[in-house]
Amino acid sequence: MATETTEAAVGACVDAGGSALGMPQLCADWMPNQIFWLVITLIAIYFVMSRIALPRIGAVLAERSGTITNDIAAAEELKTKAAEAEAAYDKALLDARAEANKIVAEAKAEIQAELDVELQKADAEIAAKTAESEAAIAEIRDSAKQNVVAVAKDTAKELVAAMGGSADAKTITAAVNARMKG
Repeated sequence: MATETTEAAVGACVDAGGSALGMPQLCADWMPNQIFWLVITLIAIYFVMSRIALPRIGAVLAERSGTITNDIAAAEELKTKAAEAEAAYDKALLDARAEANKIVAEAKAEIQAELDVELQKADAEIAAKTAESEAAIAEIRDSAKQNVVAVAKDTAKELVAAMGGSADAKTITAAVNARMKG
């Protein structure tokens, strides 16, 4: 019986020893059997893919699409809020600069007013000191003039005496006054 099985199996694709001749996949005697199992395998793969894998992949894709759509909407909303915040910031910055300029102008005006008052006080003090100085200079000038006249009289009196003459005080005073006038 073992010989019958071996003999039955011997065909165009198998030799007497039971080894395949050439490539068994290309053996025409075995093609119907291979096609049958190919169809069975493809049907099994189709049912597994259509009932299990593809619905899961579709759910994941739908979830990702929803997440992306939600993220895009949230990003647009955040972009709008950021633009509003930037506009508010720019407005606040402009308001702050205007307020700072106003404060600076007020401070400058206040300082200028104080400076004007202080300058007036300083001018008044300078005028007073100038008047005092001019009075002191006039006094010194008068005093110097009187001292020069006195020294001139004494010097003239001593010169006249040194030369051997005599002069009275009235003559010396008249001579010094005449010389002082020009």
